[in-house]
Amino acid sequence: MLLIFNCKSSKTVTGGQADYGLSTRQLIKENAKQTPDFKTLQSKLKITYNQKGNSQTHSVSFRAKKDEMLWISATFSIIRALVTPEKVSFYNKLDNTYFEGDFSYLSDLLGTELDFQKLQNLLLGEVLYNLNEEPYKATVLDSSYVLQPKKQRELFEIFFILDPSTFKVKSQQISQPKEQRHLQIDYLAHQEVEKQTIPERIRVIAVEANEEVTIDLEFKNVSLNEDLRFPFKIPSGFDKIEL
Repeated sequence: MLLIFNCKSSKTVTGGQADYGLSTRQLIKENAKQTPDFKTLQSKLKITYNQKGNSQTHSVSFRAKKDEMLWISATFSIIRALVTPEKVSFYNKLDNTYFEGDFSYLSDLLGTELDFQKLQNLLLGEVLYNLNEEPYKATVLDSSYVLQPKKQRELFEIFFILDPSTFKVKSQQISQPKEQRHLQIDYLAHQEVEKQTIPERIRVIAVEANEEVTIDLEFKNVSLNEDLRFPFKIPSGFDKIEL
């Protein structure tokens, strides 16, 4: 529980006066209104990965066709990835390898089961789980709304922390106490693009026992609804790898 309320979010986008008197139903409705509405998104994406004291930073091109595909390409197309509702694919020209498979690798990396919709929601600042699929309750703590299921699941616990002035997600957290796993996704800043609120900086913290992985994402030069291509073809002669 100490991890849950340790994040403090600052944001470029600001809303009106905070309203702490909303019912849970009203809060969920207001949060749904903030869902970004676009067909395509393009940006430069800075990714910083930290594990066991080792840090790597990469800048890539990121494109999304909402509800259909997520695409990443590094400089000179050395590494390219395509994620669809059906599978995860990428290839690496540095070692002539490629991968095609399900979401198991990403799920293992972050310590919680992922699919395309959850991954897209993570990147767009939306809650990972549908708030209308089960009863939730809302409380106010540290000047934020905290949404959680009325009855937490047996194997893991879910918490969504919402900004009471913008109703955007400040943090979403999934804990698996028995497995000693904790996933925390903090939205450190948002930006407004064509009247849509899009995350600007995201920090993902995945903890398993004493191991911690931190991934920082920064979206720059975001544009919406352009006519985009999503080229992806695994080069011939590459070796398939298992993850």
